[in-house]
Amino acid sequence: MPSSRKKKHFLRRHSLSISALGIVLLLIVLYTRSNPDTHLGSFFGNAIADWTGVFVTIVLTKFLYEKGSKQSKQPKGVLPSAVEEFLREHSLTIFLIITGVIWVFVYRGMEVNGKWGQVVGNIVSEWTQILGLVLLTKKLMEVGSKE
Repeated sequence: MPSSRKKKHFLRRHSLSISALGIVLLLIVLYTRSNPDTHLGSFFGNAIADWTGVFVTIVLTKFLYEKGSKQSKQPKGVLPSAVEEFLREHSLTIFLIITGVIWVFVYRGMEVNGKWGQVVGNIVSEWTQILGLVLLTKKLMEVGSKE
């Protein structure tokens, strides 16, 4: 059984991603209990997509890479195979494209104005924004920004 100290250390080291996931889950619960035709219900639906994007950005940039992007840490060392190295150097973009295509197919099968159709449509939009930001920051910059 993990010690209390290890458990606190884990929670402290991952508090941002755990908090973002908690917010996403809370918003899903609130949205399922709300009417999407009200301002509050519509807010919960939009916020699900936004906070899902925040959560994904936090977690993916910890584990995946996009060589040259300021939004991604850079891989260290070189893998033995050129294919493996390419896949690792662009793992963030590859993941976003594959999962983005999946979200598009899920969205295509839904009623656009249905309760969850609007949320999934917003998630597709959020994925596009994240991918765009990752790719744009490979070549572009903004003076005064952290990067």
